[in-house]
Amino acid sequence: MAELEKIETISKKPELSRDDILFLLSLDDPEDIRYLGGLAYAVKKKYVGNKAYLRGLIEFSNICLKDCLYCGIRRSNNSLERFLMSRQEIIDAAEFACKNRYGSVVLQSGERTDGTFTDFVCGIVKDIKSATDGKLGITLSCGEQSKETYRRFFEAGAHRYLLRIEASDRDLYYKLHPPDRHHDFDTRLSCLEWLKEIGFQVGTGVMVGLPFQTISNLANDLMFIKKIDADMIGLGPYIEHSQTPLYEFRQQLMPRQDRLFLTLKMIAVLRIMMKDINIASATALQAIDGFGRERALKFGANIIMPSLTPGKHRKDYLLYEDKPCIEENRDECKDCLEIRIKMAGDETGYEAWGDSLHFINRNHKNQTYV
Repeated sequence: MAELEKIETISKKPELSRDDILFLLSLDDPEDIRYLGGLAYAVKKKYVGNKAYLRGLIEFSNICLKDCLYCGIRRSNNSLERFLMSRQEIIDAAEFACKNRYGSVVLQSGERTDGTFTDFVCGIVKDIKSATDGKLGITLSCGEQSKETYRRFFEAGAHRYLLRIEASDRDLYYKLHPPDRHHDFDTRLSCLEWLKEIGFQVGTGVMVGLPFQTISNLANDLMFIKKIDADMIGLGPYIEHSQTPLYEFRQQLMPRQDRLFLTLKMIAVLRIMMKDINIASATALQAIDGFGRERALKFGANIIMPSLTPGKHRKDYLLYEDKPCIEENRDECKDCLEIRIKMAGDETGYEAWGDSLHFINRNHKNQTYV
């Protein structure tokens, strides 16, 4: 009972200290963890409602110049077939989203910085806006780009951008990335700053349960997210991929179930810390637990991303192994998620962009009236 009282006391604080965060992330009694989740869900319901907004995920290319040590589509992985979806394939996926009342789509890809790729993305964003009469919100997740490229993406019509920091600790970051010019921690920080300056709703996030990672690292990650005042968060459990260098350290990993619960605690604490942000329920949670995404909704998440990637490409867009739903088609995925959202006690936010209230509230507060 004393622990439950302490959890509730911490949850009511206007600002959580680092010690508060460490305490909550270190909870290991199932009853305590469930109680934390219940408090976070109450915060979600009060500040952003109990709607789960849909982001139709279009993984349109696995061609990547990066060689991140944890990622299945890293440049050095020669075991997969590289692809770039055609313009028409992407438009068809977006039109499916619009027809089925999804409010938004996410265009995600491996990282490229060449002019041909930039022109392609800008053209696709404009085409989606035209094909759907501007009804769909558009999130991009195409990695590190120049400030000018980000500006072009924004002017084309994208208004949200997800760029996960993956690890906010500089030393840990360099344990996850090769030491070359394509992988620079300070560049990643600059990109997040540029995105905010340009006017994007900015998303970031981390992997939970990495080798070499500590609870202290994760507490710092949450403080980093709050410090940069992010608008939306995508965080999920680290799941190893056998075709990556980090797989060598799989014996150091905590059990997958522990990674699941640690991720749920991260979501709950983040919801308590930043009450009006958007938090995604990561697909990777379902790779560990069949009801992982529902659990995330109950712990404070409010975004769900059904896959719109054509089935023929899904097996070649595996950032991690055991990814769920790669055999499902778009209709099956849609129907499945609607049921899952209801099971979590939430409503599906159809025909709504579901923009970050944190972004809206911050910008309203900063407006100057003459």
